[in-house]
Amino acid sequence: MKSITINGSKRESVGKKETKALRNAGQVPCVVYGGGEPLHFSADETAFKPLVYTADVHTVIITLEGGEKIDAVLQDIQFHPVTDAILHMDFYQIFDDKEITMQIPVHTKGVPRGVKNGGVLRYNLRRLKVKGLPGNLPDFVEANVTPLKIGNKLYVTALASDNFIIQHPDNTVICQVKASRNVTEDLEEEDEVAADEVESTQVDDAAVKE
Repeated sequence: MKSITINGSKRESVGKKETKALRNAGQVPCVVYGGGEPLHFSADETAFKPLVYTADVHTVIITLEGGEKIDAVLQDIQFHPVTDAILHMDFYQIFDDKEITMQIPVHTKGVPRGVKNGGVLRYNLRRLKVKGLPGNLPDFVEANVTPLKIGNKLYVTALASDNFIIQHPDNTVICQVKASRNVTEDLEEEDEVAADEVESTQVDDAAVKE
């Protein structure tokens, strides 16, 4: 998983007056948990844009004065209700030998057979909640949807990996192909799709069900 470096400064005072002064100066007050006593720091708001305004997931290397570095993941973020400015951020410190739980984006691969026959691919789950060691967690989880016919569903069991544990029930649906309103062909006509029009990569048959 990719990392983003945030250069910050430790906060000695955490009162409302000091916090307001930080925000007025374009700084975001932050806290890191998980390493013993909570560590308070602040960083320029622009430094968080690659972390916040993206669909991708990253770990964070928080670099403080004196060269101190902390590996962490974003845990919570608060925005201003009107301006959407970042008001506060919580991070959780991570360690190479301790498992963490994260929401990893799901990227689909291929064109479903059912879509080629007039169906529509509907998404039920855009992010997968997984648990594993930080070094084993991917930037995203890829789901091959090529074999899906109209009426088929792709379950989380299709994305099982030795590198992490999926934190969803086995019957959780990632996506499914539904018939669109303008489809008039009988569903059996899907078998007429030429073999060379479908990618050879396959999804575990046990995870693709009607």
